[in-house]
Amino acid sequence: MDLSRPASSDLSLGLHSHGPSHAHARVHAVAAPLRLFDDSEDAKPERLDGGEADGEREDEDGGDQHFSLLGHSLCVKRPRRAVNGGGGGGGEASSCSSSSAALRPAKRQATGEGGGPDLETRRAAVRAWGNQSLADADPDVHALMERELDRQVRGIELIASENFVCRAVLDALGSHLTNKYSEGLPGARYYGGNQHIDAIERLCHERALNAFGLDPACWGVNVQPYSCTSANLGVYTGLLQPKDRIMGLEPPSGGHVSHGYYTPSGKKVSGASIFFESLSYRVNPQTGYIDYDKVEERAMDFHPKILICGGSSYPREWDFARMRLIADKCNAVLMCDMAHISGLVAAKECRSPFDYCDVVTSTTHKNLRGPRGGIIFFRKGKKLRKRAGSFSQGDEGEYDFEDKINFGVFPSMQGGPHNNHIAALAITLKQVATPEYKAYIQQVKKNAQALASALLRRKCRLVTGGTDNHLVLWDLRTLGLTGKIFEKVCEACHISINKTPIYGDNGSISPGGVRIGTPAMTTRGCLEDDFEAIAEFLIRATQIASNLLKEHGKVQKDFLRGLQNNRDVIELRNQVEAFASQFAMPGFDV
Repeated sequence: MDLSRPASSDLSLGLHSHGPSHAHARVHAVAAPLRLFDDSEDAKPERLDGGEADGEREDEDGGDQHFSLLGHSLCVKRPRRAVNGGGGGGGEASSCSSSSAALRPAKRQATGEGGGPDLETRRAAVRAWGNQSLADADPDVHALMERELDRQVRGIELIASENFVCRAVLDALGSHLTNKYSEGLPGARYYGGNQHIDAIERLCHERALNAFGLDPACWGVNVQPYSCTSANLGVYTGLLQPKDRIMGLEPPSGGHVSHGYYTPSGKKVSGASIFFESLSYRVNPQTGYIDYDKVEERAMDFHPKILICGGSSYPREWDFARMRLIADKCNAVLMCDMAHISGLVAAKECRSPFDYCDVVTSTTHKNLRGPRGGIIFFRKGKKLRKRAGSFSQGDEGEYDFEDKINFGVFPSMQGGPHNNHIAALAITLKQVATPEYKAYIQQVKKNAQALASALLRRKCRLVTGGTDNHLVLWDLRTLGLTGKIFEKVCEACHISINKTPIYGDNGSISPGGVRIGTPAMTTRGCLEDDFEAIAEFLIRATQIASNLLKEHGKVQKDFLRGLQNNRDVIELRNQVEAFASQFAMPGFDV
């Protein structure tokens, strides 16, 4: 409804609350200008309830007209005219008319003497709020963002799931593309004006398939998920019914909660376990490797509809061929969540799940170095005959994943896609397909090997004794530490790591280790020798943590108090900042 007040109308609509009317708490009625009746002298308003209009009993000097509309008491105010015909308002202003007057000036002031709009005034008003810099528009948020940038530049980032994007990706993320709503898929949107958005998303599809060497006749892709967790739930929602079964690696063994998990007490910790039945498989507690014989045994007992491979804290290669055999044996769809190794897969620096899996999901950040989001790949076209754990061309009908998974993403799980993210992802995927990116991933692996070797030489215990990819799992229990304590000490020294459970510990309360990844600092230019220095910083952090435990005990409040103004912490922090500040920061290194 357009509530703007026509120039010829002198009526206003007052809405009054029916609630309690305590004087100190009353909400004043807001009068909205509205042309309800004909302004001609002969026109007489009719009552909305069918009775005689109150306006017939009002004199021409104005008065209140009361009626009811949609359960609200309303009054039409006719301002009193000056007795002597002057231009001034001689009557007393009611709460309705005064509220109406409060709404009027903004539009009246934008109107010139001749009645035409003062466009320059209106344009200037838009510019005043629409083109302010962040520093001018919101100094508080700007200051906090500057502090975070300073933390990133002066710190050592070792969280395996984090990375630094390039300036082009930042430009796309902070662009006008965020203004456009585009629910649906390219060519089938719920809104108009999406021709250029469609072109961007189709380009992103093309680049995604190219980056992973996939035939568009055999694979489709959806680039709209907001994260890999929502991508996974989109797959489950599209392919399963509520209470159907899924099976993946448990989080204490390096899996992810979006693959289904119950705590020892039976608590369901993700939507995957709330809406579907899940059973997890584990690593071998002695070796830390996945026991595929046990996976097969559990799968044959459980018969999941979807069997999931991939994890968030597993430092070794996956045997996708063996998982294919297991999936075939229990008649399950084989899905891989390659969020942590997608960059290695694209660079062909690890085994590819695309040779064996039906569905593959991933994040778009981590070692892909793109914007934060998710992506889903699914088989399409003629079904392939399964032979000895692999695929060959067959004649067994068509895959039906595409429509189901696309519908599982939208409208089932989420709303309009983030077009700025999709454009940024397209930029990322173009870079992923280059020789320079392959060289980057190779350096990520070299740095992980260098870090693992440096820690092993210092008598540290690593799960599986090393790594095949971009991360190492460090078991701190042999040092008398927990992941939580060590994470806090490192944070105080401007080193970012994250605590993680080690199989066999009580990870839900006190994780026994930390996960350390090399992609972020490799992005900033660190090489093998630099990770030797980083290993030394980490060892010194363990010594500080041990000393603080001896002095202040394990109570977190006391331990954190001991971190404040600690000489050893300050000394290590200064050295870390001096080390980190010498490396470039993508997007900000001018």
